[in-house]
Parts: sequence; structure tokens; C-alpha cells
Amino acid sequence: MVDIFTRLEKNAGGPIGQYMKYAHGYFTFPKLEGDLGPHMVFRGKKMLNWSLNNYLGLANHPEVREADAKGAADFGMAAPMGARMMSGQTKYHEQLERELSEFVGKDDAFLLNFGYQGMVSIIDCLLTPRDVVVYDAESHACIIDGLRMHKGKRFVYGHNDMDSLRLQLRHATDLAESLGGGVLVITEGVFGMKGDLGKLDEIVALKSEFSFRLLVDDAHGFGTMGTNGRGTADHFGVSDGIDVLFNTFAKSMAGIGAFVCGPKWLVNLFRYNMRSQIYAKSLPMPMVIGALKRLELIRNHPELKDKLWEITNALQSGLKENGFEIGVTKSPVTPVYMKGGISEATNLVYDLRENHGLFCSIVAYPVIPKGELILRVIPTAVHTLEDVEYTLKVFKTVRDKLESGVYSKMEIPNMAEGL
Repeated sequence: MVDIFTRLEKNAGGPIGQYMKYAHGYFTFPKLEGDLGPHMVFRGKKMLNWSLNNYLGLANHPEVREADAKGAADFGMAAPMGARMMSGQTKYHEQLERELSEFVGKDDAFLLNFGYQGMVSIIDCLLTPRDVVVYDAESHACIIDGLRMHKGKRFVYGHNDMDSLRLQLRHATDLAESLGGGVLVITEGVFGMKGDLGKLDEIVALKSEFSFRLLVDDAHGFGTMGTNGRGTADHFGVSDGIDVLFNTFAKSMAGIGAFVCGPKWLVNLFRYNMRSQIYAKSLPMPMVIGALKRLELIRNHPELKDKLWEITNALQSGLKENGFEIGVTKSPVTPVYMKGGISEATNLVYDLRENHGLFCSIVAYPVIPKGELILRVIPTAVHTLEDVEYTLKVFKTVRDKLESGVYSKMEIPNMAEGL
């Protein structure tokens, strides 16, 4: 018999954690300080920050800060105590659900404590072992983890490949008919790594050929896409074709929590059957009060979304004009593709932060294939055109160093702290 701890200790780092001895606190788990926004402090140095999903700049908006503070002052962080079903229900929770569903054009909404946990629980609640799932190959980890709980069959289709989806729907339909189950298709409105949009219009059109229900995770689309930020389904004009719509507060709403929308009977089914909510404490009142203010600002101030897209368009057009590859993004998510390994990635990031005061996320193996690097840049409504101009200048400098082999010849700096 093997001792569980002995086995775990031999590979305590895992695929990413193996680098923790030089990375912790700098390349991983960095501590940004100061007011949330495009200019923050990292290890005592001021940084131009492109790493926050604070799309509309609400994280440090004065009205949001005031609402959060008032919610905490009036109710404290403990209220309401208990799960919604037992003792954690309030008129404010109901008001937020009502306003959210009206905003995105659905019959009803149900608040969730967390986005990741919420999606896992939605999938668990929707399916029986007889049901078959068809999902996009680049679905978010919360979708994949939800599907791991599914005791039935599932088919994956090539990312945004409608021919592949049609083929998998044929397989899923045949299997579901033999099992006496149904078919659920899962995709995203905006894919958070590449920034491309799920082909919601084409998927909805496939309902004329196949019988299935459609679940859409629009975490990055809510607030950024569609009329006044109503989301990607609104952008495509297919809101009625989305059977289950999921959104989080962690992006445009700059908060914690999430919500799921659909027909009233289905939302009531979630209320009475989602284990992650039935057995969890209600979303704290300050977060609910703060979310009401955030939604009010999104609804009444379209100039926030307009400014986001002004910065997004300037950044993305500038990158393309300077020969950078940004792929197929059609959203504010801006991936900048480069070539290199772990040593190049770490030295490039070190150079960006220490010598140029620029902070953004970098993605490398094992998240993406070996030899590939992605600088993931997130524009927001509170960035400026001057920020864009400076970033383009810096990116050209580090690209020249990367392509000339400067970073590959440097030793990986040991910047770890706190372990």
C-alpha cells in the first residue's frame, strides 16, 4: 500500500507548481497593491497593469466603492446567515435576480455564490446518466470539471467548428435516442484565452436540424458585448435560442458571484436542486448591494462600454499594424502570440516588469503547447490611449529581444518569496 502523502509529496508541484521554487510570489501568485486599476504597485514599483478583467473599470468606481461600503456598514459581512432556502433569503437578493433577468432578456435568474462552482453545479443539476453532452473543445475548466461529474456520455467538437459539431450531434442524437435521454450543447459566448466568440447564431440555427438544449457560459461577454453589454447572445440577436444562460460577476461586474438565467420553471428547479447553493451560505449582503449598483451603472452608462471598445480597438489595431499576431479575437480579450519556452517566458516577464514597468499575464506550457507563448492583455475602460502607445513601444522592444535569442541565453531569475 502507498501512503497518500508520500505519493503527493513526490510530485507536490504538479505540472505548473514544479516551478514554484523560483516563481512563487513573482511569476505565480504575485501581489499587486494599490487601488484596482491600470496603474498599480508590484514589489514597490509602479506598473502599467493589463492583467485585470475589470473591463468597465467598475472595480474602483467611486459609486461602487460607496455602495460596497454602505452595504457593509448597514448589514455587516455576515448577513444574511444561512442558505437561501432556509434563512438567507432577502428582498435584495430577489431584486438583484429580477433586475439581472430583465437586463439579459430572460424570464428569471438565480444568484450563485461563485462562478466556477456555479457552472459545475448547473451541469450536475441539468443532466441524468441517460443524457448526452456535446461541448466545445476549448470550454473553460469549470465546464470540464462539471462534465467530469456527469455519469453519462459526452462528445467534444472542434473549437468553433460547425461541421464537427454537426457530426457530434448526429452521434449524440443516436445515442440519446437509444438511452431514452436528451442532448445538451455547451459553449461559451466569449472564449477567455483566444478572445473569439462562440458561434451562437450558427449553433442556434442547428436546432432546425437537431433536437438539443443549449447552455452558454458568457462570463466574458456580459458587460462587453451586445446592446448596453447585455451579452454575446444579444450581439448575435439569438437570445431566445439560448436555453440556459450563465454569467459571472468576476469580470465586468468587478465582484464575486454569478447568476444563471432561463425559463422561470427551470430557474425554480435550480433554486430547489442546486446542491452548491442549497448547502451554502447565502451571498453576503454587501456583495448583493454592490452588485445592484454595478448593474445600474452598466445599464445606465453605455459610455463605459464605448470607452472599453475605444481602448480595445486602439490596442488591437496597433498590435496588428506593428506585425504582432493576435489571432481571431473579436472581444476585448487580446492574446499576443509569440514563440519560446519556459526560460524565454520567465525572462521576458522579468524584463517587462523590472525594466519597463509593465504587468500582464503570460501563458506558456503546460497550459498551451510547448514552444508557444501568449501575452494575455486585457484592456479596460479606465486605460488611456497613452497606455496603449507605451505598451506597443515596449512590446516591440521585448519582441526584438525574444527573436534575437537574448532571453534564451539568460539564466532564469529566482524571484520566489514566501515559501
